[in-house]
Amino acid sequence: MTESSSRNGGQILVEALRRNAVDTVYSVPGESFLPVLDALYDVPEIRCIVTRHEGAASNMADAYGKLTGRPGIAFVTRGPGATHASNGVHTARQDSTPMILFVGQVETSMKEREGFQEVDYRRMFGGLAKWVTEIEDIRRIPEIVSRAFSVAMSGRPGPVVIGLPEDALFSSAQVADVPPVRIGSPAPRAEQMQELLERLSAAERPLVVVGGTGWTPEATEDLARFIHAFDLPVAASFRRQDLFDNRDANYVGQMGLGMSPSLAERAVQADLLLVVGTRMTDTPSGNYTVVEAPRPRQMFIHMHVDPDELGRVYVADLPINTGMPAAAAALAALPAPVSVQWKEWTRQAREEYVAHSTPQENAELRGVDLGMVVRHLSDSLPDDAIIANGAGNFTVWVHRYFRYRRPATELAPTNGAMGYGFPAAVAAKLRHPDRTVVCVAGDGCFMMYPQELATAMQFGAPLVVIIANNGMLGTIRMHQERDYPGRVIATDLVNPDFVAFAQSFGAHAERVETTEAFPAAFERALRSGKPALIELRTDPLQITPQLRMESA
Repeated sequence: MTESSSRNGGQILVEALRRNAVDTVYSVPGESFLPVLDALYDVPEIRCIVTRHEGAASNMADAYGKLTGRPGIAFVTRGPGATHASNGVHTARQDSTPMILFVGQVETSMKEREGFQEVDYRRMFGGLAKWVTEIEDIRRIPEIVSRAFSVAMSGRPGPVVIGLPEDALFSSAQVADVPPVRIGSPAPRAEQMQELLERLSAAERPLVVVGGTGWTPEATEDLARFIHAFDLPVAASFRRQDLFDNRDANYVGQMGLGMSPSLAERAVQADLLLVVGTRMTDTPSGNYTVVEAPRPRQMFIHMHVDPDELGRVYVADLPINTGMPAAAAALAALPAPVSVQWKEWTRQAREEYVAHSTPQENAELRGVDLGMVVRHLSDSLPDDAIIANGAGNFTVWVHRYFRYRRPATELAPTNGAMGYGFPAAVAAKLRHPDRTVVCVAGDGCFMMYPQELATAMQFGAPLVVIIANNGMLGTIRMHQERDYPGRVIATDLVNPDFVAFAQSFGAHAERVETTEAFPAAFERALRSGKPALIELRTDPLQITPQLRMESA
């Protein structure tokens, strides 16, 4: 700890951020934290990205956390700002993303009188965040910020919410700073890895499922070495497809929305599941039918960083509390077998994945074939291109047909938050200006945060957003057509002229009405050197890659 001269709370807080290597904050400014904004003026190494909506700020912070493994930082004002930002907090919680949300608060002496914009953050965010607190004493700012970084990154990562009463920020004190946070992580024991090896060696139809967060590039490389040494089939958990190269002969698909029937059946028939990093919630488990809870029919080996997650839903044959770098290193160190009995099992699973993930031309379609668009992106984009999306039926095409190659290239909310993709893509392009960033959105999804085109223009984020416009909320329409045929309500959309809308911000924009016109339009968007929007007119009858409605 180092002593410092008297400073106000905003200066003390910003210094704590600087010491923890924060380089970006996302914010909609509010008068409740003016001292923080003033302190940021004197710290140019921390970039302040001003968004047009607090929900976008929190989603950008989540995207930053996914890309870096470090907490994304957002500042929003009290009351309405906090409620808007709760969207990103929920995403960070379910996606296990490190995040710290700072929220303005009324003066301590005014609390519990339901003053202007007052909210009890502990009650509001109690079920969303890993930890919710308020800084009620200026002298505790370094301590609380330090703990926030530790909580956000340790164990299963997640969001922390900190309320900032005005008196704690505007008052001054002489407070000692503290060193940056360091995070420890558990590792598997030798006897656990020996038991894992014995159980795996006795299997005939094993399947590895990878997911979660906390992966490093080195950890994914170690994982690949283990998979290749044992010639194992590996599937990705929901929206974690970038953890293993989809072009690899051992990759067999994703377990999530739009899971291939053949992969689901293989998971059911597997006699051993090695689940590494993921929680295997209702989505990847097929609503607990593919992997039953609490006792899976398959032998179940679960490696997870959070001890509270082990045994919470599943009774594992072998639970191993470990961080992902340590897990992958221990797996890679296992002695490779001379031969394995599941070689044909792996080969067949791969063949099924390739068939399922290769789009076929559909003569029935009117307008743009989204499958061929995604195939073009998959074939033409560089390996480090970042693909962002929110939620909706359009994502089924993306997750089925795009083949991810490298870690930290898939930005997608496992909690199914509409609107996530575009703010996430803006954050990605600002973080990695040298990489291609593409957002794929539905018309309903994009319209959640379309105003962030202004943010992209202001801060120079030349990403490309591709909007699949079918004039409806496709996911809900699909359910209506299935469960209440002939009783469609509340799912038709009247959209703006997306091209004129984007051009009004100064962005490049085009409308594409045929599949053949897309590649050239996409190339023009990339070469425009500024934020670009491509509207695809897609067939409203084609509700998923395999499901077509009779009328719309």
